[in-house]
Amino acid sequence: MIPISTPPFPISISSSSTFTPHGVATAIVSRLSGYPTLKIFIHGVPTDYHGPRKSDLLVRFLTKFVAPDVAVLTSDSAIRGFIKAADSDFPVFIGFGLNESTILDLAIKYKKNAWFSVAKDFSHEIMAVYKFDKVPALVAIHPAYNELSTFYGQFEEKFLEDYIKQNLLPLILPISQDSLKLLKDDPRKILITIMEDETEEKSKRVLEVLKAAASENRDLIFGYAGFKQWEEFAESFEVDKKTKLPKIVVWDGNEEYYSVIGSESIDETDMGSHMSRFLEGYRGGNVIKKCITGPTLMSFIKSQLGVIIILVIISVVLVVVLVVSMTNEEPHSVGSREHVVEGWSPTHHPETRKLHGSVKED
Repeated sequence: MIPISTPPFPISISSSSTFTPHGVATAIVSRLSGYPTLKIFIHGVPTDYHGPRKSDLLVRFLTKFVAPDVAVLTSDSAIRGFIKAADSDFPVFIGFGLNESTILDLAIKYKKNAWFSVAKDFSHEIMAVYKFDKVPALVAIHPAYNELSTFYGQFEEKFLEDYIKQNLLPLILPISQDSLKLLKDDPRKILITIMEDETEEKSKRVLEVLKAAASENRDLIFGYAGFKQWEEFAESFEVDKKTKLPKIVVWDGNEEYYSVIGSESIDETDMGSHMSRFLEGYRGGNVIKKCITGPTLMSFIKSQLGVIIILVIISVVLVVVLVVSMTNEEPHSVGSREHVVEGWSPTHHPETRKLHGSVKED
């Protein structure tokens, strides 16, 4: 991502705006091949836009894009305002007593995934609220999950990056179509706990055990899913209505997962000890390697897209049938094709020939 001192602005170029003097000039300079096209202009230089195109997601993307790489906060109110204004779907990193240059390179690298800031002046009240007792400290906050963690160093790039990568995801991740997309670029294996219903009261106790284990085993991603919430996903790990739940497996994100011999299901009477035995058995190699019976990670992500594509195709077919039927019912018009074409000449719109191009569709 290119650091910029003034915000870029997006320009949408459609077929109607192309055929104006300003539109022609913009199209020529921007080297458009079709329309509609979105471009981001940075200091007058056009850049291809590859972000989302739905209105709410586009606004969210551009808000993140034009934000400073590292915001500098100089008061308690500025800290609270920054966290409140940040998109809750992204983690927030605040460096208390850190120089901006310490995290700048990593902030640029992970700007699409998180908010970054440094606080220059703050009170003891802020220290209590964000649970750190000395400086320098880097605090990671997940507003959507009400989670917070603190890093006291070493503040070398390698250790900083490890901490940031580990905290791009919450301690425990609810597994869904959307959350699976967050795992594509993370090489860590995923410890998945499958429960009957993630909204039940007894499931909350399981989640507390998972949080405690996740904070001590950051080399793994901890996730959970309810059989009731996503039956198809659970069945991929040999879970059905007769399976004793909660069940724990370690998934590589592709086709393989591991069951620990003798520790597949959690004993609800002593869940903490059972989780410790499961992790000990997994790290000790006391496992059975299996293949999932359903889609891989990418297949789970694409399955929803496939349904949407099928619905779109059906809609298009219905529209075509409707149009054809309406056309057949209309009376024939008086005149000939020659009469219609006679009044038009391609020379009337010379710029049309130059810039018409192929049509882009979302």
